[in-house]
Amino acid sequence: MKTFNIMLHSINDVKSFVNTVNRYDFDVDLTSGRYVVDAKSIMGIFSLDLSKPIKVEVYSDDADTFIEEVKPFVID
Repeated sequence: MKTFNIMLHSINDVKSFVNTVNRYDFDVDLTSGRYVVDAKSIMGIFSLDLSKPIKVEVYSDDADTFIEEVKPFVID
């Protein structure tokens, strides 16, 4: 499992992120506070507080390509 934080600043960021996640067959969860949603669910993401960093948990050991694709959203 790999974990990192992202920020989604706009509706277009959310759509782009969800489209990227949906191309992969492993599970990805997003955590904001005490809420955890499936990263493939656009409605789930909009239920989170997008003004704060969101923790991403990738359930795959072979996620390097995915992580490179979502690099524009990753924060330190």
